[in-house]
Amino acid sequence: MDTAALAAAALGLAAGGGAVWWFRRPPVPVVRPPPADEGRGAAAGEGAGEGPGETARIRLDADGRLESFDGPLAEWLGVEAEAGGGRALARLRLQALKVRAEASPAAGPIEGDPIADGARTVVPSFTVLESGFQVVLSPVSGPVADDPGGGGSEPWIASVMRDAPIGVVQLDRAGRITAHNRFFGRLAGNDRADALAGTAFLDCIGAVDRDRVAAAMQPDAGDDPVEAGLGPDADAYVSLFLGRQTDGAAPGSIVFAIDITQRRILETQFVQSQKMQAVGQLAGGVAHDFNNLLTAMTGFCDLLLQRHRPGDQSFADVMQIKQNANRAANLVRQLLAFSRQQTLIPRVIDVTETLADLSHLLRRLIGETVTLELVHGRDLKPVKADPGQLEQVIINLVVNARDAMPAGGTIRMSTSLVTTVKPLRQGEEAMPPGEYVLIEVVDTGTGIPAENMARIFEPFFTTKEVGQGTGLGLSTAFGIVKQFGGHLFVDSTMGVGTTFSIYLPAWSGEVATMTEVADGRLDSDLSGTGTVLLVEDEDPVRLFAARALRSKGYQVIEARSGEAALELLEREAPDLDLLITDVVMPGIDGPTLFRTVRETRPGLPVVCISGYSEDALRQRIVGADGVAFLPKPFSLKQLAVAVKRAVGPPPPIS
Repeated sequence: MDTAALAAAALGLAAGGGAVWWFRRPPVPVVRPPPADEGRGAAAGEGAGEGPGETARIRLDADGRLESFDGPLAEWLGVEAEAGGGRALARLRLQALKVRAEASPAAGPIEGDPIADGARTVVPSFTVLESGFQVVLSPVSGPVADDPGGGGSEPWIASVMRDAPIGVVQLDRAGRITAHNRFFGRLAGNDRADALAGTAFLDCIGAVDRDRVAAAMQPDAGDDPVEAGLGPDADAYVSLFLGRQTDGAAPGSIVFAIDITQRRILETQFVQSQKMQAVGQLAGGVAHDFNNLLTAMTGFCDLLLQRHRPGDQSFADVMQIKQNANRAANLVRQLLAFSRQQTLIPRVIDVTETLADLSHLLRRLIGETVTLELVHGRDLKPVKADPGQLEQVIINLVVNARDAMPAGGTIRMSTSLVTTVKPLRQGEEAMPPGEYVLIEVVDTGTGIPAENMARIFEPFFTTKEVGQGTGLGLSTAFGIVKQFGGHLFVDSTMGVGTTFSIYLPAWSGEVATMTEVADGRLDSDLSGTGTVLLVEDEDPVRLFAARALRSKGYQVIEARSGEAALELLEREAPDLDLLITDVVMPGIDGPTLFRTVRETRPGLPVVCISGYSEDALRQRIVGADGVAFLPKPFSLKQLAVAVKRAVGPPPPIS
């Protein structure tokens, strides 16, 4: 392959042209000059550089530096050569050092590679001396073979390679670097020209990948590229196209290094996102099944508590069961928060009031050795969030901060209104420009090690001892903040502390005054009348709900599937006041069921129950009116309240 084609291939590769070539540098055919006439030494200066027989003699010291010269050095190697500088002289020095490494002083003159950085292409001949080198430069009387321009193309191709956006390295037969371009130097951690000359190429490869690269450099290896880490910390990742020496005529090998660091980062992020998505789906499925079990557990506890009042010897046992079921329900909510499938009831809230009310609880949580400082920003805008879930995020962050300060310290919570004009990035997270309410939780703890920073939001990842944490705290907080449309960033310095930053979109709409009504205060009497069709595929949940509603005065018709419910309605055609249906069921699901039922009973109130989020339901019932949602697990009182709200109060008795 000629040098012009090589340059075109290198540039095409760097520009994403698709083709990738590697090559082994062939010997350059030259037309030899006749032997120099000893009596016509260039010292006389007669006709120097004018004929094909002219030569120049150079004396280099033991380190390859210029000591003296005799002949047309400036014309052949450039004006910088006379002062001991220039690329041509640098290449001459590298060749001299290579000759010393491979030959003994007793050896005769050794011919080197052609050099064409001056007005002519010259071939050096080296004689190794005790104190240095004697070099004779002989000009080439004809053009370099395959040169499309008819003249020496070596300066042009050298310039292209030097500035190419891919790494180019020349190796000697021992695998040492004889020359490289700037791009490779930057990848390897030193961007000075030829800074790595004389270094073993494998020393530039990360320790983990060194054996694979060494195997790929063997003569019997294939031509496939090999990927490896490059640099002192192997933080740059490259695809290496290796040219191996197969005969003694080859003066060296060429290696192309294509930077694929960004591709590797994207591949890693993609694999991580797939893993997190799979874990999220698993968590959502497990949470759904657990919510069914917990609904039955808490529900039957409520039924038992109607018969065992305080003072009964069984009351404490039933309450203990219910409390542990509630703890399990909180853990399930964390799983749903991580998978972003939990039920949120967002409303426009004032962050200052929320944090002020929460601070009393936080001070009891952190203990006496930790000081809590609360700094409120001015002119804060409200945010739209679920206040209970936002409090859970703050509690998780504060408890983690407390655990990071076993000997005590300070936790500082501050709020401010910030406006970003450029995307804010941390890792793979990117926050778009806009106006945000910023909540910062800063501690003076031990900090987070760098190797853990990329994993702190992974589920079940914890550095605490067994039994000290579930590993769901930060992943839950991250999932909740993302559901609010916000972002959670972290910055930590070992021995100094950690800062968690919560960015919530500022609310710019109208702030409606909302009056919250507690479930138990809807009516002092939760009894009612009417006929309810209850459709639930989980037997324990259906049995509890049916008993609970019958105890409140309702007539309940049970069905264990959507198909059974439709068959029952077609066969008996009862008058219904309410339809209660599970959302996720095999066969006909909840949304399909109530749409079918409403074709013959328009306006029938519907209560959907599910262990998944209300958002997932709303996406499937767009445009449907009169549909309420009751998340699992629910208590007897919550079920009675939801039914009474849907059915409405009984008509007055005339």
